[in-house]
Amino acid sequence: MRRVDRRIRVGLAALLLAGLAACSSSQPDAPTAFGGPFELTAPDGHTVGSASLKGKPYAIFFGYTRCPDVCPTTLARMARLRKQLGPDGGKFAIVFVSVDPEHDKPEDLGRYVALFGTPVIGLTGDKEHLAQAVKNFGVFYQRVPQPGGDYTIDHTASVYLMDRDGTFVSTIDHDESDQMALAKLKRLIG
Repeated sequence: MRRVDRRIRVGLAALLLAGLAACSSSQPDAPTAFGGPFELTAPDGHTVGSASLKGKPYAIFFGYTRCPDVCPTTLARMARLRKQLGPDGGKFAIVFVSVDPEHDKPEDLGRYVALFGTPVIGLTGDKEHLAQAVKNFGVFYQRVPQPGGDYTIDHTASVYLMDRDGTFVSTIDHDESDQMALAKLKRLIG
């Protein structure tokens, strides 16, 4: 009986170690292939593309203006973090891309991003251009029908941090602390 107990304990220990190894094998900040060329429309009707964003780091987030929680809290948080950086807060751009072009017209985005009290580049586009941007960033979004014909949109809640060359650096996760997010922004603009 003792021999069986020992085998069980050894087996459980091996499973625990294997689980820990699997958890530690990925590095959350390791650069991957997120990002790539895109061209979308700004609130004033001008085209803004990945090429025109080069030269300054940026934080890009995908959502929609009627989002009840994640989008307004994320943009408000980015504005707050920028303010906490003081004069260095102007060293990166905040970009918000709507994944709801049916509802969010360029002028709607302009009014929406102005609510956050800090410069935010609002972008949208037709289905083809939006699909290219979403694909390049590996963003998930899905329209969720609601009673009465309305809808919400489930979407990726991470903010992608891109360096001045448009290369992916890291993400800011919706659930991580402001302290960690601020440290990532300092590295981005450093």
